[in-house]
Amino acid sequence: MEKRDYYDVLGVSRGSSGQDIKKAYRKQALKYHPDRNPDSKDAEDKFKEASEAYEVLTDDEKRKIYDAYGHAGLSGQGFEGFSDVGDIFSSFGSIFEDFFGFSGGSAGARGGSRARKGSDMRYDMVLEFEEAAFGVEKEIEYNREVICKGCNGGRAEPDGKKTCTTCGGAGQVRRTQGFFSVAAACPTCHGEGEMITKPCSPCKGKGKTLEAKKVSVKIPAGVDQGVRLRVTGEGQGGSRGGPNGDLFVFLQVKESEYFDRDGSDIVYNATVSMTQAALGCAMKIPTLGGDPIDVQVPAGAQHGHRITVAGEGIPRLRGVGRGDLYVDLGVSIPTKLNKEQKELLQKLAELSGENAHGKESGFFNKIFGD
Repeated sequence: MEKRDYYDVLGVSRGSSGQDIKKAYRKQALKYHPDRNPDSKDAEDKFKEASEAYEVLTDDEKRKIYDAYGHAGLSGQGFEGFSDVGDIFSSFGSIFEDFFGFSGGSAGARGGSRARKGSDMRYDMVLEFEEAAFGVEKEIEYNREVICKGCNGGRAEPDGKKTCTTCGGAGQVRRTQGFFSVAAACPTCHGEGEMITKPCSPCKGKGKTLEAKKVSVKIPAGVDQGVRLRVTGEGQGGSRGGPNGDLFVFLQVKESEYFDRDGSDIVYNATVSMTQAALGCAMKIPTLGGDPIDVQVPAGAQHGHRITVAGEGIPRLRGVGRGDLYVDLGVSIPTKLNKEQKELLQKLAELSGENAHGKESGFFNKIFGD
């Protein structure tokens, strides 16, 4: 089903302040909270929809992306919303404290027994200019948390748990404020329903251990500075049978010795003498990942003249073919001339009908501009 506009979901305008958005979300949360609408799939869906809208519109970066590109822009950044109501309470505990005086908690299951996806991770990778241009496959190494094999994430020895006396093993306590009643996670066992008496030795009661991980990452041709790649399932381990988080690889690209980059195009700055610019010449220039090529400088080329070499740029990341190579010419004017050189230039100026020391139009102005 196509997602609705987040502003429409909360009933606010695009210019609304964060406080207005919070008030609108509070109204929706009160109306569609699972404990006020037991066994209502429609209310649960609307509660998740409103929470997703709230998360995006109160995050400056996500809101900027959404305003510019809509849902597609957020999806491209790896934002998928909430998979279940438990994720909402986990993310917005402090918000429900503000709304109702205590955390949200959803009735129907122990808070701690719900499967949870592991956290996402970030890895910063530095690429050479040509690696970014043509793509490369690199193996990276990092440490991540995984479920402890000794206790399978239970955090205790086989006989190391007892039933929580506060909630009687339910994992929840129900609190009432006015007309509103909410089942919240038990403050003693934090929703587990059990208390640990003998922590697991290998993980020291954490339920997870560190693992050295190696992953091969394929970098597509044409990536640029700041591109983020998603490697699914290679982040931190999940809890209670939940899936692993994802690994996000952020790319940094080194500068080229020869080229400046402009999207899929590259720019090479070349310098010619004033006589080469006047008469024209052939010159060799480097290419990206290949042998140098000959480029013809036309006679009378001005400072800043651009020569285009089609198809010698960077492969297009989301397209066909390659960009272009641009050669931008700079004309070098000598700062010191010997007597013979001065005489030759003065003679040339006279033949061109130009006063070398005046402002009449002629040879020098044609070559170097007014």
